[in-house]
Amino acid sequence: MSLSVDIKRALGGFDLHTTFDAPEGVTVLFGRSGSGKTSVVKSVAGLVTPQQGKITVNGRVLFDAEAHTDLPVHKRRLGYVFQDSRLFPHLSVRDNLCYATRVSSRGATDPRQVGDLLGISHLLDRRPHSLSGGEAQRVAIGRALLSEPDMLLMDEPLASLDGPRKTEILPYLETLRRETGLSILYVTHNMAEVARLATHIVLIDEGRVVRSGAPEEVLTDPDMVRLLGIRDAGAVLSARVAEHLPDGLSALEISAGNLFLPAVDAPVGAKLRVRILAQDVILARSRPEGLSALNVLQVRVLAVRRGEGPGVIVQLQAGEDRLLARITRRSADALNIVEGADCFAVMKSLAVSQTDIAVGLQTGL
Repeated sequence: MSLSVDIKRALGGFDLHTTFDAPEGVTVLFGRSGSGKTSVVKSVAGLVTPQQGKITVNGRVLFDAEAHTDLPVHKRRLGYVFQDSRLFPHLSVRDNLCYATRVSSRGATDPRQVGDLLGISHLLDRRPHSLSGGEAQRVAIGRALLSEPDMLLMDEPLASLDGPRKTEILPYLETLRRETGLSILYVTHNMAEVARLATHIVLIDEGRVVRSGAPEEVLTDPDMVRLLGIRDAGAVLSARVAEHLPDGLSALEISAGNLFLPAVDAPVGAKLRVRILAQDVILARSRPEGLSALNVLQVRVLAVRRGEGPGVIVQLQAGEDRLLARITRRSADALNIVEGADCFAVMKSLAVSQTDIAVGLQTGL
């Protein structure tokens, strides 16, 4: 299911003029707060009306200003999940879910299947006020699924949750895409969510698309670091679990060699994606000896970007993957880190947390 958006709309501080195509998978609209992300997704949903442009889902026209086509919300066949769950407080979880089946003209999805998928089957007799934030959002997602949508729209669905609740719900979102095959337009300004969920990224700044593409390309573009956030800059790598070791580490195969990380909760052979932050990558011109860090990859420098401060962003080729390293200007000069230089990237095993590992959803899928 593909989405095509080409719209214009006047916003408060700038004009929204956004054009992009979202292929099958999880397309993440990423940008700073106030960049126009929510206005885009509300335009797709039919909650706001652009002044110009066209929106189609799999070739079906939802909005066309020139042709005076503007389908009402209930005819767009899109499931919308807001920042807050917006459940009916007087209804049980079961009745909230069943409400979606009543308004759907299709009604083919089994509520029990959705309950099992999202881990909410045991909550069916409870009322929304007794649910945790994570539970309520899972019910809201289930309700959207039961409306039998062509696509899910998720507008910062984890923004109102604390850290533990976000960690709780992310695996369900990964499972949702993997098990249903439903395409998702996902809005966030949280880089951890982007790294774990996105199969395609649309980077928005002041209402305009400045970069669009696969995560492994967009996230490692040194020219995009300013918009992505210097502290969140990094790469996502495709990996496969090669072995679980007796000392509590897992060996992961990547294109440049092996990564040793704290035990990964996935079977041998499982496909993963792993987020490596630029600030956790150290560079050396020769293979280092006598270090406690276990991960040493041979790399080549593709680009060096110097900012106004003391930091430098270095783009690296590691096998078929790309990495980013964030080092000081002094280190870059002392090591002669320039385009084309061969060097070694060093990463501590413990620098990668379990929240930076997604199971069963690789880049490019």
